Amino acid sequence: MDANRVFAMTFGSVYPLYLAKVERKGRTKAELDEVICWLTGYDADGLEKAIDDGVDFRSFFAQAPQPNPNSSLITGVVCGVRVEDIEDPLMRQIRYLDKLVDELARGKKLASILRGSTA
Repeated sequence: MDANRVFAMTFGSVYPLYLAKVERKGRTKAELDEVICWLTGYDADGLEKAIDDGVDFRSFFAQAPQPNPNSSLITGVVCGVRVEDIEDPLMRQIRYLDKLVDELARGKKLASILRGSTA
């Protein structure tokens, strides 16, 4: 998929897909939100507002209150591409989020997903 199309997708349209994925595997909305807030610095109200306002991925990450400095510790493969090798900063952030959602859905412990820290 073209990167510009991904960047223009609304976060609120993808969030239910993330939620369905983690809930199918026995995880909760609260855990998903904690992971997203850890990565971006949004609080629960800010995350809900971003979803309700229909912001696109570009705006979602541009407006992130406090991107986590430990996000660079996220490594691995998403869609056949190593996330740490993605050059475009926005696409890397999106793939970091995808990777964290994958880890949550696979049953990884929250402390491990959050790279040893708390939200």
